[in-house]
Amino acid sequence: MNNTMIEDILCRLRHEMNAEGINAIIFPTSDPHGSEYVAGHWQTRRYVSGFTGSAGTAVITQNEAALWTDSRYFLQAERELCGTEYQLMKEGLEDTPSITEWLLRKMSVAGGTCVAVDGMVMPYDKVTEMQQELSRIGVTMRTNYDAMRMIWPDRPSLPASEIYPVTNNGITDTPTKLQRIRKAMHEHLAEAYVVTDLMSIAWTLNLRGNDIPMTPVFVSFLYITADEAILFCNGTLTNEAQKAMQGKGVTVRRYNEFLPYIKQQDVRTLCDSQTTSYTIYQNIKHAVNVPSPILEMKAVKDEGETEGFRQSMLLDGVAMVKWLRWLKPAVEAGGQTEISVSDKLEQLRREAKEFRDLSFSTISGYNEHGAIVHYTASPESNAMLKPEGLLLVDSGAQYTCGTTDITRTIALGPVTDEMRHAYTYVLKAHIALSTTPFPEGTNGTQLDSVARSVMWRGGLHYMHGTGHGVGWRLCVHEGPQGIRQNWCPTPLRPGMTVTNEPGVYIEGKFGVRTENMMMVSQCTMHNAQCTMLKLSPLTLCPIDTAPLDLSQMTAEERQWLNDYHAHVREALMPLLTDDADKQWLERATQNI
Repeated sequence: MNNTMIEDILCRLRHEMNAEGINAIIFPTSDPHGSEYVAGHWQTRRYVSGFTGSAGTAVITQNEAALWTDSRYFLQAERELCGTEYQLMKEGLEDTPSITEWLLRKMSVAGGTCVAVDGMVMPYDKVTEMQQELSRIGVTMRTNYDAMRMIWPDRPSLPASEIYPVTNNGITDTPTKLQRIRKAMHEHLAEAYVVTDLMSIAWTLNLRGNDIPMTPVFVSFLYITADEAILFCNGTLTNEAQKAMQGKGVTVRRYNEFLPYIKQQDVRTLCDSQTTSYTIYQNIKHAVNVPSPILEMKAVKDEGETEGFRQSMLLDGVAMVKWLRWLKPAVEAGGQTEISVSDKLEQLRREAKEFRDLSFSTISGYNEHGAIVHYTASPESNAMLKPEGLLLVDSGAQYTCGTTDITRTIALGPVTDEMRHAYTYVLKAHIALSTTPFPEGTNGTQLDSVARSVMWRGGLHYMHGTGHGVGWRLCVHEGPQGIRQNWCPTPLRPGMTVTNEPGVYIEGKFGVRTENMMMVSQCTMHNAQCTMLKLSPLTLCPIDTAPLDLSQMTAEERQWLNDYHAHVREALMPLLTDDADKQWLERATQNI
């Protein structure tokens, strides 16, 4: 989308705002389900700003426009907003005002009295917090206004993909999951439960869809009572899905019937004000506000999900080995770009009959583009690769057996001393988190400094989290667990997945990140005073040793890398059919 189009959109939007008596309007990156990745119908922030990152909020007044996003997207946002009137607000920096602080300042000067937001796509807690702050200067919030109806003529319709069942061996069945959910309802004296999170609905019913690219969920709401579960969905259940739901107390109604239905209910209803949209929460007569009990249930993987993850790692590992063997000779031969090598990796993943989709858009960043944390190569930015420097590739896939997420940084040839120093310390931080046992009850914020402190000793720092949960055949980002600096109270429990991905980003030069998916498991320790846990690697792929400064690595760190590579070699070698792939894997995993 070019700058002229953005200015035209803002002009039309302001005309509608003026007609409605609206002084400012907020466009979050969200939908009625609190999704991280949203279907095209709800990509309003992207439409009004042209910024394509997966996180951000646009705010438009009659005279100004600003966009807030986090450190992953600072460089990308600067590039995509360049030439527009948008001011970039870098979240997490000391001098960056919050959205409410910025609005208070602007409305005080301009004398505005009304801020609008679509109440269906912003959580209840966030709206009420803003209402309280803005009311101090006499500003009200309008929550029933969807400006896109007037200014987005070709707005995508609501998605309506087929809904199909998952039947993998060992997966907990729907009646058992509903029984656990109803027990949580009973503990809070609730007679009903409104579920709006798409991943929670898909997990509870063991159903999947294709309404959101690369995230196999379907647009829906779920209303659970003591003896019934009503699925309000826009898509159509396949014959197999209908059969799977038979006898499980699940009925199906249309998506647009949900809001009128809950308005009629007069019972104590469990819901989470932090994630439930303002409009939905307001229409629940007797809300029992508690954090969603489904999130932690879903985060702890059962036997079938755990085995599925292990199978998906084997499939992904084979594709990665084939790709890594191909990569450097292809770059040396010439003609390869960020996009072409990304396409090659997708092609190799698609060779597995279990492959269904990517789990997110591949990040393929060469040298200075690697410093853009969530960089997406475009035809305009697509860099030609040379047999020198670093290529950072963060990628993943959705298989019928599980979801993967892996980052490797590869030396395409000679690297600078600065690159070697950064690469080595990223791996040292990765190893520190991989080898540190921790007591039961530890959360991800407490663990975050284990990796980050290693980086600090090397004079390095990164602003994104160290790790996130990964859903099973769901979104590649899953809560409530995570490893990050900002407070994450959920304890890590055996069966949870989490990534381990410290990084370094030197603007204008290069980026480094090394990521494995990990499983929380029990740790056997002699004379331990309490139950100890550890992070065990799920990802099966060699780590490039060429850019390492071995003089900076301890004997223990070298041993960890040798042990990990032996594990990778043992797991993947029997699955490789090409002798050249086998020989490459043997060389790539030899002891250092």
